[in-house]
Amino acid sequence: MLKTKIFITAILFTIISNVYAETVKKIEINGNKRISSETIKVYGQIKPTNSNFNDGDINNILTNLYETNFFKNIDIIIENNTLKINVEEYPLINQIVIVGEQNPSIKKQIKDVISLKEKNSFILNKLNNDINLIKNLYSSIGYKFTKVDSKIREIDQNNFDIAFEITKGDLTKINKIFFIGDKKIKERRLRDIIVSEESKFWKVISKNTRFSENQISLDERLLLNYYKNLGYYDVKINSAQAEVLNSSDVNLTFSINAGKRFIFNKIETIVDSTFDKKIFFPLEKIYREIVGDYYSPAKITKVLKEIDKLVAVNSLQFVEHDVIETITENEVNLKFNIREGEKILVERINVKGNNVTNESVIRAELLLDEGDPFTKLQLDKSIAKLKSKNIFKSVKSNTFDGSKSDLKIIDILVEEMATGEISAGAGVGTNGGTIAFNIQENNWLGEGKRIGLDFELSEESLKGQFNYTNPNYDLLGNSITYNLKNITNDKPLQGYKNSIFGVGASTRFEQYDNVFADLGINLSYDDLRTNSNASSTLKKQAGEFTELSGTYGLIYDRRDRSFMPTSGSIMSFRQTLPIYADKPFFDNSVSASFYNSLSEDYILSSKFFISSIFGLNDEDVGISKRKTISTSRLRGFEKGKIGPKDGGDYIGGNYSAAVNFDVSLPNLLPESTNTDISFFLDFGNLWGVDYDDTIDDGSKIRSSTGLSASWVSPIGPMTFTLSQNLSKASSDETESFNFNLGTTF
Repeated sequence: MLKTKIFITAILFTIISNVYAETVKKIEINGNKRISSETIKVYGQIKPTNSNFNDGDINNILTNLYETNFFKNIDIIIENNTLKINVEEYPLINQIVIVGEQNPSIKKQIKDVISLKEKNSFILNKLNNDINLIKNLYSSIGYKFTKVDSKIREIDQNNFDIAFEITKGDLTKINKIFFIGDKKIKERRLRDIIVSEESKFWKVISKNTRFSENQISLDERLLLNYYKNLGYYDVKINSAQAEVLNSSDVNLTFSINAGKRFIFNKIETIVDSTFDKKIFFPLEKIYREIVGDYYSPAKITKVLKEIDKLVAVNSLQFVEHDVIETITENEVNLKFNIREGEKILVERINVKGNNVTNESVIRAELLLDEGDPFTKLQLDKSIAKLKSKNIFKSVKSNTFDGSKSDLKIIDILVEEMATGEISAGAGVGTNGGTIAFNIQENNWLGEGKRIGLDFELSEESLKGQFNYTNPNYDLLGNSITYNLKNITNDKPLQGYKNSIFGVGASTRFEQYDNVFADLGINLSYDDLRTNSNASSTLKKQAGEFTELSGTYGLIYDRRDRSFMPTSGSIMSFRQTLPIYADKPFFDNSVSASFYNSLSEDYILSSKFFISSIFGLNDEDVGISKRKTISTSRLRGFEKGKIGPKDGGDYIGGNYSAAVNFDVSLPNLLPESTNTDISFFLDFGNLWGVDYDDTIDDGSKIRSSTGLSASWVSPIGPMTFTLSQNLSKASSDETESFNFNLGTTF
């Protein structure tokens, strides 16, 4: 009955509209000074003369013209078969002046973010909104209490100048960060998760010490994702509370209620009868792997990716899928629904808000294109990919009906943000000190490419490197990186100094699920000079050497996450081959790491590493390429003082190997100590001398055990290692205590 009434009403409205329609033989436009009459006709989508116009047509013209923001008032009447349009234009903005801000980059950001633009219409009711946008911009970079006033200068009746007077005030810094509530996880670990940092007098470069609402929102999302991936299904991250201490300091408090940990109990697949159910049988293998594990959105995403893969391999179209989670006590049951969606195509995709980033960069990340089948799933995944590039403050999408019932129009809305980063750090410890400096731009020239400049200075070396990365080379989805580096090692006690200059190019791509391939080519020049302290054999290696080499490798990564993994494994193989070399060589390395959580209180890890290098054509391996073992792989020994010796100099070996077993006890000490404890057992060997048969090759299994304490001190994170050697070579130099302090500025 209701449908019948609606149908009858629609017919009556159409008849009445046609009855009151009037034929327009002439169109008159008055009051326009800047906008031509023809332009008004185009923007208003006004029908040509001798057409019938009704009230609906007039309303459409009004809507279209007001949407241009050109006109303050519009009156339309039909009189004597003449369509009369009277307009009053908005005045024009001659220029926008920013007062109180000296930084040209910030000035540009202000002009980009506000809605009022030079040479555009001046709409007074947008002014207050723009003032708020400017305040939000300053708040996002740490100026929470910025004051913004506006002044309007009338040049003439139709032209105005606008001045924004800005008083930034002091930077709002984060004085202290607190985590309260039933958080289950130690505060130290949570500090590693969030981006925000407490302000310290030496942190003169870091932007993360500034109070920013956008940054706090990111912190909340990071905490939520971290807890959920640990199985805390019902975790609540209450909005962070900022206690204002004065005009330049705030205390930040995150209230967390972790709740219980949930496990996956039962998983099933519901497949629409349209599809062959056998296509999705391979999902059962993944289900068996994760049933009984702690709940994790990352593991659900893994299943969804496998569904997408099966859909693509079997050339299925218009497929929609979702997952339903049901809770019983501390268990989560999953039901994956796979069904045929509406047969709708994408008519057009509009990209808006990209004032800096090229549109091609955004479109390259979209999994949908004009003419493709439309699915909300693919659209959501496209938005997620754009967000993961970390070059936009926000990414949203809107969907509209197209020109036909089976077509959709998609608007992609992005909000730009600053993409440059500057960081510095310093470390000091038993093995000496290090200073590092880094500059990076993540959206170079708006093309989504990354450039970086790194410097590192220690007691015996100076390293500098420039990197340029195109993450989507030739729109193939593969990244390619070019690098330029220079390394100087000065070791007067060992009697040599060498300078290495190199250029290279490399690429990485996912060949199979969780399997990544690395390919690279490098050209280097090595200038080795010796002094009177050098041994006779080392002096024979002095000279200038050039080489061109190729590198390839494979990485199999099944960790639950790359940062602080608690389960899974990662294995890698890498090999370097000479293409041309004054001293050709063959370099190989294999490594594997395994992680397992026995409980929240015990995290086990085991790591294996072996590497070798040997010369070809009876050539010896140069001193700069010989193998060593880092103090992180073999604790309890002094840095660089194990393995073969040439006279009094430790020269490294042709072969190195290490095995490490660690058990981390994050909850052993009270949280107030800000200290994590771990116990370790290390084995290692460094051996082989190819350039002199008279030198002992140094082959001996070294081993040590001990404990390591990581403490978040007031001046930065400190690591203390107490170790006891179990076995060593007679020439090795040992140490029972080691410490390291590192911090960022």
